[in-house]
Amino acid sequence: MKFKSMICAALLLAASQAAAEERTITIATEGAYAPWNFSGPNGKLDGFEIDLANALCERMKVKCEIIAQNWDGIIPSLTAKKYDAIMAGMSITPKRQEVIGFSIPYAAGINGFAAMEDSTLAEMPGTGERYSLDSQADAAKKRISDIATFLAGTSVGVQGSTTASTFLETYFKGSVDIKEYKSTEEHNLDLTSGRLDAVLGNATVLAAAIEKPEMKGAKLVGPLFSGGEFGVVAVGLRKEDIALKTEFDSAIKSAIGDGTVKTLSLKWFKVDVSPRG
Repeated sequence: MKFKSMICAALLLAASQAAAEERTITIATEGAYAPWNFSGPNGKLDGFEIDLANALCERMKVKCEIIAQNWDGIIPSLTAKKYDAIMAGMSITPKRQEVIGFSIPYAAGINGFAAMEDSTLAEMPGTGERYSLDSQADAAKKRISDIATFLAGTSVGVQGSTTASTFLETYFKGSVDIKEYKSTEEHNLDLTSGRLDAVLGNATVLAAAIEKPEMKGAKLVGPLFSGGEFGVVAVGLRKEDIALKTEFDSAIKSAIGDGTVKTLSLKWFKVDVSPRG
């Protein structure tokens, strides 16, 4: 009987291990935010966050299923349990934290303006400069004031429900005509078509878009900003999924510590967006 019990225990252990190996984490991404995440010509999702998600799942010893979800429904669908996590260039904000939880950050948000190179906005004050809204708050706000005066009366496009839209509402409301869009592709199209004077967004996303033929003549203008409203980028999770947060936190720490995040940053952005501090 003792030998039989040992066999049963071994079989149960093997079954338990097999179940663990087959566990799947479903991660939602926008699929329209290159080079963070995008759909390739064959419809396959690709980008920095796709590579990073797979690297994190490997560390967590789970199968990774990544699906595309429209940005405006990405948080409601998470809370409705359509998937387990979000990796979509999403920054941690107080408003979002009222609804969902977050992992530790895996990237820093760097944002800037783009305009057409033959427009008057191509000479925006501060071009080539970079400011932290945290450690350089006074200098950053002075430069923002200069830009608000420079942009007075113009139209600026931004993707809605983003940290960039919050930044514009905070510092430029009343100075410029803020136009919100569902995606970066939509406001980029209106910029090149002359329906917008400038756009504001993640600098890595704008830089990648400017390389494409359809955005010929556009360029980054003005300074780059980080910190403050732009915050840091992390995995979005349901608040009650404490164990899953612990797993993601551990995997992210490992990926930052061994240089994986830096390597993927340089691959996709040509700049290291690893979070600092």
